[in-house]
Amino acid sequence: MKYKILSKQNNTDKCFVCGMLNDAGTKAMFYNCENENGEKVLLTIIEPQTIHQSYPNRMHGGIISALLDESMGRSIQSEHPEVWAVTIDLNVRYRKSTPLDQTLYIESHVTSLGPKAYDSEGKLFLKDGTICATAKGKFYIVPYEKLFNDAKLDDNSWFLVKEDLTAYIEI
Repeated sequence: MKYKILSKQNNTDKCFVCGMLNDAGTKAMFYNCENENGEKVLLTIIEPQTIHQSYPNRMHGGIISALLDESMGRSIQSEHPEVWAVTIDLNVRYRKSTPLDQTLYIESHVTSLGPKAYDSEGKLFLKDGTICATAKGKFYIVPYEKLFNDAKLDDNSWFLVKEDLTAYIEI
């Protein structure tokens, strides 16, 4: 699979999924892309650690759910970077054990957008294309001011992790 990189999304400091300063977190990276069909998608890349384990060399299902939730929740920002949302409903289907000894990928995209909420779908897969989990979710759109109140994001808590981006990510 080949993804054309359009841009990269920010990470935060302490979030379990994307927090770069959270030692227990997954430090997931998010790329706004076009897939091989020309569809705009969010590609999430995760390098799992043993701290994310349930059974030996298997990722914990709760962490898989959190990864899919975050990726689908951010999928709206591929085309609408000003939109913030919280999860209303999340349905995860576990298809195969998810190993810890290789890079994991999530492709997610918005399936419908309304004035107050949107639906998104995602799939967690391996480099060989094996789908480990799929999910569908509904996300409520929340104004930035209401979501963050006094805890505004700033350059120390919401930032772009620097890396040399290539034109494509090939899996």
